[in-house]
Amino acid sequence: MSAHTNIQIINGLDGNPAFVVIPYADYLKEHAVNNATIPNEVVGAVIKQDISPIKAWREYLHLSITELAMRLGISEGEYIDIESQEKPGKNALNKIAAALGISVVQLNV
Repeated sequence: MSAHTNIQIINGLDGNPAFVVIPYADYLKEHAVNNATIPNEVVGAVIKQDISPIKAWREYLHLSITELAMRLGISEGEYIDIESQEKPGKNALNKIAAALGISVVQLNV
């Protein structure tokens, strides 16, 4: 989270800080990232088909393994290895989320 420079602090009756007011646009930006939605189809595929969230998102977005591997700049084999991992690394998740056009939070089904 970035530091806000245009905040207002409101003190309580005891004189201590009690509230912080931030610009509404900043609130919306942070709130949208923290509360990203996950389509029912993605959640259902993870649960019913017992597949990884990465694969569920790829299929939901109608992307082939080849296409997503190309977006990531890796071979199909490398991509398949990542997609089949139970817990891919943070760096891999960041790159895949960006390639899918979603947030990393949305990969945590």
